[in-house]
This record gives sequence, structure tokens and C-alpha cells, in this order.
Amino acid sequence: MAHSDVPRITDATKVWTTLITNTAYLSGLLTLEYSLRKVGSKYPLIALYTDSFPAEGHAALDARGILKQRVPYLLPSMPKDYVNDVRFYDCWSKLTPFSLVEYERVVQLDSDMMVLRNMDELMELDLDPPEMAGSGNRVFAASHACVCNPLKKPHYPGDWTPSNCAYTSQHTTPDIAQTEGAPADFGLGIPNGGLQVVNPSKAVYDKIMAQLASSATSNYEFADQSLLSDVFFGRWVPLPYVYNALKTLRWEGVHDAIWRDEQVKNMHYLLSPKPWDESEAVRAGREARPSQNAPHAWWWDFTEERLQEEKAGGVDDEF
Repeated sequence: MAHSDVPRITDATKVWTTLITNTAYLSGLLTLEYSLRKVGSKYPLIALYTDSFPAEGHAALDARGILKQRVPYLLPSMPKDYVNDVRFYDCWSKLTPFSLVEYERVVQLDSDMMVLRNMDELMELDLDPPEMAGSGNRVFAASHACVCNPLKKPHYPGDWTPSNCAYTSQHTTPDIAQTEGAPADFGLGIPNGGLQVVNPSKAVYDKIMAQLASSATSNYEFADQSLLSDVFFGRWVPLPYVYNALKTLRWEGVHDAIWRDEQVKNMHYLLSPKPWDESEAVRAGREARPSQNAPHAWWWDFTEERLQEEKAGGVDDEF
């Protein structure tokens, strides 16, 4: 149960959250919030902001009535060089939902996600209660990380190969892949940090903070998700890909064997470019969009609807 002695910024005890540290992802956050309302979610989204989030970002959230809550900017005691993936410097702060004990359930979403179908059932998913202090086998829920390295990034670990990928193991059972994740300990056993279903717990958060203070973080190539897979290896609930549908899974030769457009509940626009970074010509259809990026068109369909709604309500800013 939520701690009644810790004040909440909403009457809801179960919430969606998303981390925002700058305005680069703000358009994504706004469309994420719109998509949750569009699919009829009963639960509010809270923007978890750090002190780096600027005034114009706050003004945009306030103009739309989006809930917001300050969180600390987390960093490990042993610095890790992410010069090849600077986005990971911000990712440590995605561990803060475990600390939000004023809520009974937190589902953390990345700001480059968009919800296509209602997934409120995640608020009822069976997880270990906080008093188990992270000792059980259902500490949190997430979808697997894809460890195929489809872009062949040279700085990725050598064991990030299709044979170690949980999704590869499901290629022969695509129907099951729509409703079940591969075992949590399959292959490298790494959850993707984009969506995390959490029962906040001080004891669990204390374990996370202890690890953040240890020298182990110097070896974590993927920040928060590396930490979670290390501390709670095999003790998390694997969700099917539909709750965290990485756009690369849809690509031919990656995991298109299991991908079904009509089954996707939550689209994840990981890696660059983001839909909002596309040129006006691509957006208007004057330039061909690679077929593998068709989901970008879905994002713009939702975003155009959002912008029309906002203008009707008197909100017309650059986001």
C-alpha cells in the first residue's frame, strides 16, 4: 500500500511517470500524455523533472495541466564514460520510481514512447509487495532489452548478439510472443529500462542506491538497466514486447518474425532520429520515409491531433 504519511501531488495512488531533464524530449512527453488520454487510461501521468529542466519546459507542462514532481538527478559514485551514448547519463534517474513510496504502483515510461492501446492492466499486475524488500522473484516488471545490436554499433559489448536475445527465442512461437515474455534469465537477462512496473519500496530503493554507490557501476554499459539486471538477475517479471515495442524490433531481419502492428500497445521510439526530429518534407510526405520507420507516421498522426486540441484550448507554443 502507498504510504499515507508521504504527500502526493494527485489523489491517485497508481500513476504513470516519465523522466524529463531537458526540452529535447518534451514533444515526446506531450504526445505520450495525449496518447494515454486518447486510449482511455484511468490513471494520470506525472512528469518527473530534475533541476536541469528549464523554465520554458515548466511553462509548457503548466499550460497543459500536466502533473509534475521534482526528483533528484542520480549519478553513480564511480563515473562511467558514455561518450558514445550520452543519453545514458540521464538514465540513472529513471531508477527514482522505486523511491516514490507515496504511490502504490508506478509505471515508468520513457518520454519517447506513445501508447496505442489501453494498458491499464499493468496497474494490477502481480508483483512482490514492498515488505518483501526485493527478496522475491517478482521485484518489478519490464520487457526484455533487444541485445541484437542491429545497427552494429562498435562500442556495444561483444555478447550483444541475436543468439543471446530473448526475442530471438520467440521467433518460432510468434503467437505466444504477443502475450508472454521469454524467461527473465534468458540469454543476457537484461530488461529494457523504457517501461518499468514498480511497487515503490524504500528497502528496494536502498538496495539500488547501495549498488549505485559501489564500484560495480564502472562496468555498466547501459546504466539503469545494467544495474537492475545485475542486482535482480532473473527476479523480475518479463512482459511481452507489445508493452515496450522497440522500433528496431519491427525491422526486417531483426524481430519482424514476432512483430504484429495491431498487437502493439506501447511504441518505443528508441535511438535517433526521433519522430520530432524529422524534416518538414518527410512529415508532409514530400520525401519518402523508409518503410522500417512507418511507426514515425503513427507518432505524427497522434501529434497532429494533440496540436489541434491544444490550439483549440489556447495553447500554441513550439512544442
